[in-house]
Amino acid sequence: MGRHIWGKTVAALVLAVTVGAVSGCGSSGEDSDKKPAVTAAAKADTVSLAEATTAFQDAVVDFDVSGGCESMEPGTCFAGMETLIEPARTLRKAMNAEKSVGPDFWTEAYVLIDRMEKGVAVGVDQGGGLGNVTSNRPEVFGSAHELSRWLDAHPLS
Repeated sequence: MGRHIWGKTVAALVLAVTVGAVSGCGSSGEDSDKKPAVTAAAKADTVSLAEATTAFQDAVVDFDVSGGCESMEPGTCFAGMETLIEPARTLRKAMNAEKSVGPDFWTEAYVLIDRMEKGVAVGVDQGGGLGNVTSNRPEVFGSAHELSRWLDAHPLS
């Protein structure tokens, strides 16, 4: 019986501490007017436009320097597609957060990232070569290179 009461007591104390922490117990009323602090996870997820642009363009250069897609065979280059789409997604988030220009400024860049997303959404590398008209490589790799050139031509100061 003593353990049962002890468990209820501990649970009540944990609940009281949690409610006090959540409600801001012990603080003045002035704090309730302030905006909530950004969590560490949200701060870590936020990348500046300059950082995102550099990361994306570095990924494109790294892909090219490493040889790109050396094989025309299907299924040999999906990892390369994934290494380019991740920094493109981060770039999109940074573009969305950039308030110095409106969404119209980014229209062409959004189209290129959307094209990359469409190519990756297939879920596999469909191969390459001149005769392969179903290849998703141009959507991903071609659009990545076009986006890199677009970013060079449209810098934000």
